[in-house]
Amino acid sequence: MRFQIFLSLWSVTSSWFPMVKRKQRRVLRYVEEGSLMKLKSFLRKHKDLELNFTQGKKHRSPLHIACSHGDDAVLRLLLKHGADTLQPDRNGDTPLHLAAKRVLKHAYDDLVVPLRKNCPEAMDISNKAGVTPHDLLQWMKPDILYEYVLFAPDDFVWDDKDDEVDFGDWADRIRREYFAKQRAKEQREAASSGQKRSKRRKETEEDERSRRELRARLEREHEEYLQRAARKEEETRQGRKRRYEERCATTFHCSSSKGPEGLLGYDDIPWPAPRGSLEEMVGVMLHGADRSDSTVFRKVLRRQQAVWHPDKFVQRCGGRLQESDRQRILDTVTGLSQELNRLAQNLR
Repeated sequence: MRFQIFLSLWSVTSSWFPMVKRKQRRVLRYVEEGSLMKLKSFLRKHKDLELNFTQGKKHRSPLHIACSHGDDAVLRLLLKHGADTLQPDRNGDTPLHLAAKRVLKHAYDDLVVPLRKNCPEAMDISNKAGVTPHDLLQWMKPDILYEYVLFAPDDFVWDDKDDEVDFGDWADRIRREYFAKQRAKEQREAASSGQKRSKRRKETEEDERSRRELRARLEREHEEYLQRAARKEEETRQGRKRRYEERCATTFHCSSSKGPEGLLGYDDIPWPAPRGSLEEMVGVMLHGADRSDSTVFRKVLRRQQAVWHPDKFVQRCGGRLQESDRQRILDTVTGLSQELNRLAQNLR
């Protein structure tokens, strides 16, 4: 009985494993060819397919191959379907190690960035040489690589197809040579740097002093401008108030007429602000009155209420109004009286 169960299990597993291997070989072929659409369609049909297998003497996964080829579209698709960013190859290199090598071929944004975003901790995984992708990227910043390649010795060669080269040793050699050159350059510049720093410090202090003086002058001029504007505004308001009072004395307390045939038109009435709103007219009437002293302010307000009371206005000027402007004049007088009454009620 047990032997029969073993035979049945063996037959099932033996028939299953070749199928899985065939699917894996197809994935590898699509990755090698860069056939993105075929790979996408195949993975959509086989959603449970394990992608973290290795093949060949390098023991590289499909994600390793996509990185070594610089195929960012295939790389992103494999990451979407669960490819392992931390899986090492024979040398202990993760896919991110291979992507870092591709920086030399201007593939940083296409390969390193998506891998780093998918698995930030992969940046600190060491290979067998003790080198992390973070180390490689630090040593291979664009300015470092540019300078190194321009002035590299004749034996500077990196071939992605050379499987036997220890990438960690190669990267370490780059780092040592570059920083040795940088130290020599810094030592040459150190001799004259003291005088330059002193000169820069003095220029910085002078610039800061000039900025402070300019800021103080601008603030002073702005304050003077605001003061002049306030004085001008006050003079304008006082002028309006003075002209208003003079016109009131001429119109209400004298028998002389303004309009034709001894009649008063709308423009002959001593409005505080002839083309202004009711609020603006009241503002001219009460300008200069101390509102904090309620007794004094109430007296000024009552005096204006008496001037613009509709009944008293009609008694003074009703017989002298032009008929064409009569209703407009009386409506404006009524509005002024109501606005003054509202202010008086608010004082109570």
